[in-house]
Amino acid sequence: MQKIVNPNIQSTWDDAWKANLAPWDAGGIQPPLKEVIEANIDGIDWPTAGRALVPGCGMGHDALYLVAALGLRALGLEISQTVVDWANVIAAKNPPPKGKATFGVDDFFTFSPSEKFSLIYNYIFFVAIPPKHRNEWGRKMAELIKPGGFLLALVFPIDPYSDGSPPHYVRPEHYNEPLGHKFEKIVDRVPETSESGHVGCERLIVWKRNAN
Repeated sequence: MQKIVNPNIQSTWDDAWKANLAPWDAGGIQPPLKEVIEANIDGIDWPTAGRALVPGCGMGHDALYLVAALGLRALGLEISQTVVDWANVIAAKNPPPKGKATFGVDDFFTFSPSEKFSLIYNYIFFVAIPPKHRNEWGRKMAELIKPGGFLLALVFPIDPYSDGSPPHYVRPEHYNEPLGHKFEKIVDRVPETSESGHVGCERLIVWKRNAN
């Protein structure tokens, strides 16, 4: 996969999907997402109306889950037309009982929707972009999330330092500077449920968008 994907050339992500080289796609949602939303052991007042965004949505499993669990209108955003086409097929075969999920091709950093989001879920998108763009990522999150809305991140993979191709080296504290004072961290913990290969390598963090 790393021989195909050049994070500075967006079209190479589509090449990876076309070649079926997407080891980050688990074929479903990650257990911590269901834990934090459905079990809600943190007592968060999750929105049940409005819009949700999943940047780097892949096959769309997470967007479809947020629709089914919360009844939101979810948008899955990708830069690969190939995987967006697949996500639309999956959504058509498994329509959620409430809410709506749509998928589209766009550049997250230039994306300009007409309505802000109540919830954004970030899984591997943060480690897919070059680290030099992380502050830009944070500014865009502040722009897209409405005051009082939530940013939910599953920080993964928390592995030893490596340099080069994605997934890029990450630690939970790497989110602090990009998000700055515009967000309040309300959850920061190790998930109680993880896939076997993720145990000890991920962390669940939730921020709430401040009014300023």
